[in-house]
Amino acid sequence: MYQTRNLIKLCCLLWTIALAVGCDGPTTSGNNSVTINPNAPVNQPNEKDLQPGLDKSPMDMSYYPVDYSKLKMTGSITEPPVARVIYSRPQKNNRTIFGDLIKYGQVWRLGANEATEIEFFRDVDITGKKVAKGRYVIYCIPQENSWTLVLNTDLYTWGLKIDSTKDVYKFSIPVSKTRFPYELFTMEFEKANKGMQLDMEWDSVKASLPITW
Repeated sequence: MYQTRNLIKLCCLLWTIALAVGCDGPTTSGNNSVTINPNAPVNQPNEKDLQPGLDKSPMDMSYYPVDYSKLKMTGSITEPPVARVIYSRPQKNNRTIFGDLIKYGQVWRLGANEATEIEFFRDVDITGKKVAKGRYVIYCIPQENSWTLVLNTDLYTWGLKIDSTKDVYKFSIPVSKTRFPYELFTMEFEKANKGMQLDMEWDSVKASLPITW
């Protein structure tokens, strides 16, 4: 009786599969062999179906010390971080970035979408200027050979609507060429000879903001 029930279940399963396949899918000949129709349409999900609402400039976050959040979770570090930056990562997409997409002498948000923010968890020194502990919008005015970086207290803003009356610090830093073009705009901290630096890279351009404490 047990074997009979299993046989009935198997037959029902095979019959259900045969109905689901339909006339465009595999067919069964008289000798019970399966024939595949090579011309049957294949439904390929497109990117929109797989990732609805995907942001082409996803948000990212960098810490100093590097990987601070992971170090904290493993108990490898207990003191607060020095800094973190929150930004969105636009793509190059075969475009000429600086001097074309991003105009020289005009305000750039250092990313996409919401204004980029940097937070210092202690007082720091940047290019000889004392910067107080706190959270700031950070944006840029790029030139071909240098960038002006600005810290601003108008937090939680979108895009390029900068209230310049809330600018609190400005720094001028040189730019250099990268060894290879960066497809994604990247902001990352790294250890320097003195303190650290915030590296900003996109296309073939790199700018570094030195930070000490």
